[in-house]
Amino acid sequence: MTKQNKEMLDDEHIDGLEPKEERIEAFIEEDASLADTLKKQKKSNASIPVDQFNWESFEKDAPYDADKGAIESMYNNTLSKVLENEVVEGVVVALNKREVLVNIGYKSEGVISINEFRYNPDLAIGDKVEVYVENAEDRKGQLLLSHKMARSLRSWDRVNEAFESDEIVKGYIKCRTKGGMIVDVFGIEAFLPGSQIDVKPIRDYDVFVNKTMEFKIVKINHEFRNVVVSHKALIEAELEAQKADIIGKLEKGQILEGTVKNITTYGVFIDLGGLDGLIHITDLSWGRINHPEEIVQFDQKINVVILDFDDAKKRIALGLKQLTSHPWDALDDQLKVGDTIKGRVVVIADYGAFVEIQPGVEGLIHVSEMSWSLHLRSAQDFLKVGDEVEAVILTLDKDERKISLGIKQLKPDPWATIAAKYPVGSQHTATVRNFTNFGVFVELEEGVDGLVHISDLSWTKKVKHPAEFTSIGETLDVVVLEVDQDNRRLSLGHKQLEENPWDVFETVFTTGSVFEGTIISLVDKGATVSLPYGVEGFVTQKNMVKKDGSTPKVDDKLEFKVLEFNKTGKRIYLSHIRTYEEDKKETEPKEIKETEAETTQKAVKKLKANLEKTTLGDISELVALKNEMEGNTPE
Repeated sequence: MTKQNKEMLDDEHIDGLEPKEERIEAFIEEDASLADTLKKQKKSNASIPVDQFNWESFEKDAPYDADKGAIESMYNNTLSKVLENEVVEGVVVALNKREVLVNIGYKSEGVISINEFRYNPDLAIGDKVEVYVENAEDRKGQLLLSHKMARSLRSWDRVNEAFESDEIVKGYIKCRTKGGMIVDVFGIEAFLPGSQIDVKPIRDYDVFVNKTMEFKIVKINHEFRNVVVSHKALIEAELEAQKADIIGKLEKGQILEGTVKNITTYGVFIDLGGLDGLIHITDLSWGRINHPEEIVQFDQKINVVILDFDDAKKRIALGLKQLTSHPWDALDDQLKVGDTIKGRVVVIADYGAFVEIQPGVEGLIHVSEMSWSLHLRSAQDFLKVGDEVEAVILTLDKDERKISLGIKQLKPDPWATIAAKYPVGSQHTATVRNFTNFGVFVELEEGVDGLVHISDLSWTKKVKHPAEFTSIGETLDVVVLEVDQDNRRLSLGHKQLEENPWDVFETVFTTGSVFEGTIISLVDKGATVSLPYGVEGFVTQKNMVKKDGSTPKVDDKLEFKVLEFNKTGKRIYLSHIRTYEEDKKETEPKEIKETEAETTQKAVKKLKANLEKTTLGDISELVALKNEMEGNTPE
């Protein structure tokens, strides 16, 4: 290049440096000392000869600097020293729908995906954020940062710090899970129980997904690194203050407006504006209801009256039915005992049925007033819930608000004409209803029962328990023996349907007659023997010994001689030993019999002689004579 060209370029290039110098001044305007130096240098550049101009700096688009090293040192001190793989704090300088530009004081800004900040939708320019330096300068010269990694590295420490200091943290609700939600807090997945989302029961969890909310960390499990957060805890403190204020203004009987917050089987919870009260199911309606949903619905606004409240426990008892007059006050004054009314069965119990005769007014039909029958039965056998019935008013007490009803009174009392319908001696067919040890209770018709005594079941068979003779539910033919209308009692008999066979048996089972019988049972004193015609007899232990000296067993068939026939007691006494001892006596020598007869006659004569002259002092002799006679008398 010629000298002339250099001179021509001198002014042009020096003048051309001014815009570049201005840009340098703008870049380092925050450093006052550097700005002063550049201004002085600018003035000195104007007088620099062309042959001394730093063409190398000019070609690199840099200002001429007599002290270039000092300027570079001052420039480098304005930049932060960035180490890779460390967490630093930066400032958001720009953001859009996809990216966030963060300045950490380095020579270039870092770009971070907006997805890493989705937990914080309120992110704005100027906010300070923590970032992780992945690479100070990639191939394109770009600073690589990560906010997600920074949060992950610092998350556990941040969580513990927030827990210890009761700090309110922001979290991003990622998704639903069993029993609650998963929340991103400082990059950690925390659990938000469904009961901790709000003070009100939440019916739809999905509306909270992808939302950012404030939370309080309520529990940390260090062993499993589990974190539990609560949004409800943040508003409870405020609610407590509201509750104290509301309770301080409450009075019994006060009427307030509330919103139905929750419905349970036992009542309804009402939100009174920060404080909850309970309407028990019995205070919802004067009438009987099965579930509160029959009266109220969720989120319904209703007026309630304060029945009671507890300052310490912050419990409020509310009422809804108390806002209307009691139905008993509107009951017809013309109603009286004996009137017939209609109603609907609303409740069934074993002991009776409650019938609603008008909303809020119920009467009880006791099970004993449902039928003239005396058998113990359940009310379910007669009525069921929802039945429309007619009933007669038995008692009415408006002061106690009680009314008793009956439905059997709508039918005629069968005992009113019992004597005409069931006269003594009449025969009927009855149904066996119950057993006792002393007899059988049978039902002739609904409301008419009678007793068949155990002794009136059979003429011939000895019945130990009625179950041996018949069964419950079977029919039994009976005859009326006695009628007691006042006490509603009937004495019945079954055996009386036949003639008394003992009148005939008396001529059959004569004393001394012999019959074949079967031993059917053994006892200590003897055995029961089954005889012909269905008759039973009894043989004592000593009279049942066999000829060979052995004792008979059950089902043994032997011959028995009738010793005694007792018609009144319906007993026949037997002996087996007499059947073979009589034969033995008939074969004994005649001389022995005559000797025994003579001995007996002598004893009788001696006794008569002694009786004629017996005095009180001769009693001992009479006793001896009696013993002598008895000793010589054959069995």
